Amino acid sequence: MIATLRQGWIVTLRDLKHWVREPWTPIFGIAFSLMLLLVFGYLFGGAIDLPGGGDYLPYLLPGMFALSMMFGVETTMAAVAEDAKRGITDRFRSMPISGVAVPLGRAGADLTNSAAQLAVLVVGGLLVGWRVDQGVGRALLAVALLLWLRFAVLWIGIFLGVVLRGEGGQVAVQVLVWPLGFLSNLFVAPETMPDWLGFLAQWNPVSATAAAARELFGNPTGITAGVLAEHAVLVAFVWPLVLTAVFLPLSARAYRNLSR
Repeated sequence: MIATLRQGWIVTLRDLKHWVREPWTPIFGIAFSLMLLLVFGYLFGGAIDLPGGGDYLPYLLPGMFALSMMFGVETTMAAVAEDAKRGITDRFRSMPISGVAVPLGRAGADLTNSAAQLAVLVVGGLLVGWRVDQGVGRALLAVALLLWLRFAVLWIGIFLGVVLRGEGGQVAVQVLVWPLGFLSNLFVAPETMPDWLGFLAQWNPVSATAAAARELFGNPTGITAGVLAEHAVLVAFVWPLVLTAVFLPLSARAYRNLSR
């Protein structure tokens, strides 16, 4: 176990060095998230009313944090697929290292990058007037839940990157991420949607994390009833746990069986 963690750390450092030499991907990811924040917060925010009351901008910010964690699936998938196509993955597999070390290293590097991206978004939110009203401890728990979601999404991206290495697969995932992101409570409250659509939005894993973050930050939740009104933090912990339990072993197995 210790050897696997040490090997994963070495791969993490290797992947982080790529970000240092070629920083444009994380920079553009942060810029895109900030652009969405400004568009929805200032162009559309004045026309959106929240169930239970409250201003839209404090409601939007935690949703944008959760969305940025979900969007990472595309970046992770593309990086894993690129390593596989260039033969780098085969070189790792020829070495006497654990079959989990390389996916674990990729997860560590992407999680570090996501933490930096989240920090930039939090600072950007504070600059435009967003505030935390529930204390440092609860705010740190909210950040931990956001990164916990990102950790789960990482394994989905790693699995898809190994299994769907063609450009068509990457395009399909990029197209599907948007409906999953919008079919949630990130931008509008599910209670304003038709009943069947609101039900799907409430049970979106990203919705649970956004609702929990809003509650812990002390921001408007846009929720007056339902499971997320009473158990958002618990659901936000369980959903990523389930996703990780499913996709982490699938990723390790797909990596070990690559090109067989």
